[in-house]
Amino acid sequence: MRQLSTLSALAVAIALAAPVAFAQPAPASGAAPAAPANSNPVVATVNGMQIHLSDIQADAQNLPPQAQQLPPDQLLPLLVNQEVDRKALLIAAQKENLASDPEVAARMKAAANVQLENSYVQKAVAAQVTDTAVQAEYNRDYAGKPGPEQVDARQILVSTKAQAEDIIKQLNKGADFAKLAVKDSIDPGAKNGGELGWFSKDEMVPEFADAAFALKKGEYTKTPVHTQFGWHVILNEGHRTAPTPALADVQDQIRQKLSDQAVQATLDKVRSQVKIVVFGPDGKPVPQTAPGAAPAAPSTSTK
Repeated sequence: MRQLSTLSALAVAIALAAPVAFAQPAPASGAAPAAPANSNPVVATVNGMQIHLSDIQADAQNLPPQAQQLPPDQLLPLLVNQEVDRKALLIAAQKENLASDPEVAARMKAAANVQLENSYVQKAVAAQVTDTAVQAEYNRDYAGKPGPEQVDARQILVSTKAQAEDIIKQLNKGADFAKLAVKDSIDPGAKNGGELGWFSKDEMVPEFADAAFALKKGEYTKTPVHTQFGWHVILNEGHRTAPTPALADVQDQIRQKLSDQAVQATLDKVRSQVKIVVFGPDGKPVPQTAPGAAPAAPSTSTK
């Protein structure tokens, strides 16, 4: 029900994740103090090629979030074996001199170029999305200002309009909304009587939000509300102005906003520094407009 902001693919690609921590074993009780631990030890070798802990940490960041939650003592051997496989494959490919194959060389060059492009954007974004920038954005948009208008609501979600109309008839006869939600709603919140908690308009799909905010406290929708999720009957349990959010509550949102802006600014900058010519299907150059500018109006000349 609640909408999630869509992150730009490029912003996701350059997002920095916190390294997964792989603890090194502690010395046995009573043992002599060990030498200072190597912060980046070798965890395996393949024909003398070293695999460092930093390689494993980098691999961990590319795993799905669920896999990243595995205990380090389970995750470490899995990733070490993966790196061993990769090194063994690399050695085999080098023996066959695959790098000299024109097609392989072209793909390697393309992959290297992608890394350079991403590194450039990452460096540019990191310089702009700083703690100071986040604090300044918070001070400008949030500090000392009231939060958005919010509604506290319950819902009963069903599959058909007829089911929703029947529920409204039951409510008109005095049925308890929460009990009907537990019995009939297909929403995951049904077990809590359809309770949704406080939300602002932008957190819900428009059809649902408009209906919920139009109700007064204690009112429910007299006609079913249709969204892509199904048919809703909504009960308004109150209106309020949300409190000013703390920086900790919105800093991730601010960082994402600043990252998206920095990515776009970087793209605009590099495009402005090069000559771009785009050709149409007929092979003729297509007139270009500045980023964000409206496209040129078609010519009405009859000449």
